[in-house]
Amino acid sequence: MTLLITLFAPLISSLSLLALRGRLAKPLAGWIATLSVFLGFGAALFGLLTLPGTTIIPLMHWFEIGGIQANFSLYLDSLSLWMSTMVTGVGALIHLYSIGYMSEDDRFTSFFAYLNLFIFFMLTLVLSDSYIGMFIGWEGVGLCSYLLIGFWYKTPSYNQAAQKAFVMNRIGDLGFLVALMTMMWVWGTTSFFGVLGHLDGVAMPLLVLMGIGFLVGYRDWE
Repeated sequence: MTLLITLFAPLISSLSLLALRGRLAKPLAGWIATLSVFLGFGAALFGLLTLPGTTIIPLMHWFEIGGIQANFSLYLDSLSLWMSTMVTGVGALIHLYSIGYMSEDDRFTSFFAYLNLFIFFMLTLVLSDSYIGMFIGWEGVGLCSYLLIGFWYKTPSYNQAAQKAFVMNRIGDLGFLVALMTMMWVWGTTSFFGVLGHLDGVAMPLLVLMGIGFLVGYRDWE
């Protein structure tokens, strides 16, 4: 339950800020966003200190086609919880600093909504129990990077930098998708347990193809 707070508090805050743009005072919008991430940090730290062992929390069944299925679940172990505390801890400090740094900006509330959304997708990336969940988190982080890099879109250089980041990240997406589709074809799943526990007997060229795909996907093309 605590990790659901960690994951969804920034998302709820982001959606609320987007819905209330123009109706919230600048400092209040910043404090709502910041406190949501601090709340997530506290929940992640509590989960880390009380974790009984590796745990999977099912969230939803996405699709099943033939023998291929995809679910959204959270994978909780010491590593994913450490990463969650880092994301929320550092993210909360960035939010706190930005309250003052962005205080004169006319789109103050939108900035914090995007920043909250970035935290949500980063947590999706580190807490997912499958490669397809990681991909969704990765895509969300890319979207938020585009929104934040090009936040001052009236400045041509910032706008061009955001467009470059968006286009170059699509190269990484292609590699990631090749690896994902190969994985689905071989195992019928992209879950960590379904893949890593069944590597024996898979042809080496297929393993190499998936490895190269993920390498391309995680390469910093910017």
